[in-house]
Amino acid sequence: MVLLKSESRKTKKGFWISEDLDEKVDIYLRLDNCASRSEFVENALRFYIGYLNTKNAGGFLPEALSAMLTGTLDNFAGRMGSLLFKQGVDLNVLGQIIAYDTDIDEGEYQRLRGKAIRDMKRTNGRISFKDALDFQKSV
Repeated sequence: MVLLKSESRKTKKGFWISEDLDEKVDIYLRLDNCASRSEFVENALRFYIGYLNTKNAGGFLPEALSAMLTGTLDNFAGRMGSLLFKQGVDLNVLGQIIAYDTDIDEGEYQRLRGKAIRDMKRTNGRISFKDALDFQKSV
């Protein structure tokens, strides 16, 4: 029988482990989708040996952190994209309602748009309805 590299022969080993660590193994092997404690321990040992082979944590941790951060940021980006889409739809509906009931000419629209752009740049996006209301009452 020919064994592939990933199918090397296995031997049974005995070792001591603290009870609290043993409980954590039971919890995390399910989270890692391991079929058995042996598979979980084998994965953990491979991970730790890979860490030791780098000779310093600086060479190993960036890869592990990068993978974790990429997953977290992908999730965050998806959520932000979804929220921005919803906000864009609501803003469009609001614009349609206001346009339906407002009678301004093209010049006035361009002037208000220019002011809005300047205000956004000046306040770094922190605008308030009160400021807009005060401006409109002063015009």
